[in-house]
Parts: sequence; C-alpha cells; structure tokens
Amino acid sequence: MGESSPKVTVVVPTYNERDNLPKLVGQLTGLGLPGLHVLVVDDNSPDGTGDVADKLATEHPDHIGVLHRTEKDGLGRAYVAGITRALDEGADIVIQMDADLSHPVEAVPRMIDELAASDAAVVLGSRYVAGGSLAGEWGWHRKALSAWANFYVNAILRLHVKDATAGFKAWRAETLRRIDIATIRSNGYAFQVEMNYRTVKQGMRIAEIPIRFEERADGVSKMSLAVQLESALMPWKLLFGRKLG
Repeated sequence: MGESSPKVTVVVPTYNERDNLPKLVGQLTGLGLPGLHVLVVDDNSPDGTGDVADKLATEHPDHIGVLHRTEKDGLGRAYVAGITRALDEGADIVIQMDADLSHPVEAVPRMIDELAASDAAVVLGSRYVAGGSLAGEWGWHRKALSAWANFYVNAILRLHVKDATAGFKAWRAETLRRIDIATIRSNGYAFQVEMNYRTVKQGMRIAEIPIRFEERADGVSKMSLAVQLESALMPWKLLFGRKLG
C-alpha cells in the first residue's frame, strides 16, 4: 500500500436508515483519517434515506459519495455494487459496515493498521475472539442462534474463523479482485460466508480483531426468512460447487 496514506472507502448499504446514517457519517469523518471516503449505497429507501445521503454528500463532497439503486434486491447485491464502485474509484482498502451503528467506528483505524502490519487479506471485526462481545440487549436465544450459525458454517467449510458471519470487514483491494467480487450472487449472511470461503480457497489469510457488537438504536432489522434459508443452504452449495438448489 506504499508509504502514503491508503485510500479507504467505507461502503455502507442503506434501507430506511435516515436517523442512523448522519450519526454514522459524523463518527467516521470524526476519525480524522486521511484518505477516508464513505460510499452510501441506498436501495431506494421509502423513508428518504437517499435524500439524507445526498445532503451529506453536498456538505462533504470530498468525503461522501452516494450510489442510488432503484430496487431492494438484497444486502449482497448492494455490497457488490458499492465495492465495485469503490474499486473503480481507486480504493486501496474497502470497508464493509452496517448503517445501524452496531459496528464500532473506533475499530476502523485498528483494522487498517492490522492490514498494514500483516499479510492478512481481510480483517474481520469479530464478536467471538478474545476481547470481543455481543450487545447486552441480546437474549440468550439470539446469542445461541449466532453461535450456532458460526459453528455450522465452520463445521462444513473449515474456514477456521471465529466469526464467520461477521459483516464488519476491511479488505485489501487486491483481495477483492482475486475473489472476483462481481460474480458473487448470494445475499445476507450467506454473502459474508461466501466472501470468506473464496478468500480461504485462494490461500489467503483472514485476520480477526475483537469488537463489541451493539444493538441497533433506531429502525428495524432487515433479516427475513428467505435470508435465513439462503444462509443455511449456502455452505453446502459452496462445498459442492453450487449444485444444490
């Protein structure tokens, strides 16, 4: 990445996040990191999140960009579109981050530092390595489901990653090109798993740093039954060359 500061693009997919988005953007720009850019990918939010994003981009034209999509067809598709734009615009590092304030902004510099100091192809903000934790608001059943999902994925795919479904990640641009991000078709948590699987299959290393995962403060979760079913099937599709389904 050279001696100069890398261009870092934080890709933030949004759908009905008008209250959370300005807070997140304020926290990110408040880090004072040189070369930091935020790309909001809005899926035509009915609550006007896209308009909020445009206003933020007008106020911070050198740091905020907006990609408007006309339909809501899944988190994976939004990320593919945003990451592709980020790479086309010369990003050296691409960060995946939720708009709901569940991912701690203060971990971003640590993730970038880990990429700079190691041979890691991607750094995950992990709930399950030593020092990581979950929101206190999570009930035992939700914690058990999350833990089971990670055990399930690792048992099938042997990723050797503590938090295989994590959505907070810092990628080297060359890693994203090697795993051919544009050809990934899955959504939701399955999208996160497929990206990890492709990284491991390419012989590249995934690093994890501890984070505290917080509960969203405003808005509602977008987790649907279809996303859950896809997440359950995806490890088997990856293992058997996507012949299932």
